[in-house]
Amino acid sequence: MAEAGGIHKPFIDAAKPWLNKLAADNDFAIDYIENSDKLTDEFLSHYQLFIQLNYAPYAWNPTAMSAFQRYIEEGRGGWIGFHHATLLGEFDGYQMWPWFHEFMGGIRFKKYIATFVDGTVTVEDPSHPAMKGLPKTFLVNHEEWLYLRSVAPPEGACSGQRG
Repeated sequence: MAEAGGIHKPFIDAAKPWLNKLAADNDFAIDYIENSDKLTDEFLSHYQLFIQLNYAPYAWNPTAMSAFQRYIEEGRGGWIGFHHATLLGEFDGYQMWPWFHEFMGGIRFKKYIATFVDGTVTVEDPSHPAMKGLPKTFLVNHEEWLYLRSVAPPEGACSGQRG
């Protein structure tokens, strides 16, 4: 599921060719939808992986929310979320989806820097697979930074600090 437009459209426009090539090179198919209206148990039964490509977890209809929750809880498929896929808080007049909030470890966006800035990332757990090959610290140029609050200490692999 990919966001249809907005300020992050260049991210989506860059991600789709990369995902399409990955699919072609590894003999799998990929489909794109731009809203949650199609998400039902039947629809999800055709997929082994659900990629949430910059699509926020709010404004989903109740059928989609229930179907996605069952898909994950029953182990019928996996999930990967990119960028705003974890935008958890009360945004644009929508209440936070409690199940998804717990699914993401209880995080809630606390502060959002709307402008793009440089920041230094510090790797806290270099043994985590996502951190393999990364230096102890590295600079990320011209990116959005989000401050998260967690109900429990995160077991995350890295933390970021605006530079």
